[in-house]
Amino acid sequence: MLNAKLIVTALILVCCLPVVRAQEGKKSFQSTYYEQRRTLFEKLPNTKNEIIFMGNSITDGGEWSELFQNKRIKNRGISGDVTEGVLFRLSEVTESKPAKVFVLIGINDLARGLSKEAVFSNICKIAEQIQSDSPKTRVYIQSLLPVNPEFEKFSGHCSKTNEILWINQRLKGWCTKTSCSFIDLFSEFKSDSNDYMNPIYTNDGLHLKGEGYQLWSEIIREFI
Repeated sequence: MLNAKLIVTALILVCCLPVVRAQEGKKSFQSTYYEQRRTLFEKLPNTKNEIIFMGNSITDGGEWSELFQNKRIKNRGISGDVTEGVLFRLSEVTESKPAKVFVLIGINDLARGLSKEAVFSNICKIAEQIQSDSPKTRVYIQSLLPVNPEFEKFSGHCSKTNEILWINQRLKGWCTKTSCSFIDLFSEFKSDSNDYMNPIYTNDGLHLKGEGYQLWSEIIREFI
């Protein structure tokens, strides 16, 4: 009877091993939603001359093809994503050899404690990887948006104004030395009185309302 119980226990443990290993192999950024979106993107058909919007929840929330009335535009934003997560899934974007890629990423990294230097470095790696895998793709690096702590939400994100300013300044300088284009969203979204997000465009200090997406589309329309 004892041996039978041991055998059953051993079989249960063996059956569970693949699940444990799969969980251990997941990256910290691979949330349930991340995997839902990433695997969907991989199943969607590639099309010619795609215009890709790459980023986190701020990008994810935009109805880009409708804002520009352009079916070539594809939304590849994933809420909660970080620079490492973008690098991990970048091959899905570059395999179609898109015409243009608009990148906005980094605020979640800062909220998780990643240094401003590491965030800047990873954004540069994203741009370099796109150019390496798809040399004819035009890469647009968009500045991180301002945040607003006065809403008293997302404190981990909305306390990073100094880091955001530092990263944006470095990205602007880096783009002048490469074929990438830098788009300054920060200056257009900030309040006239300080470096916080203008409350016209947000209702939580981090994410955008319709007015914010309308402004964003107006800023970058000339590049589409």
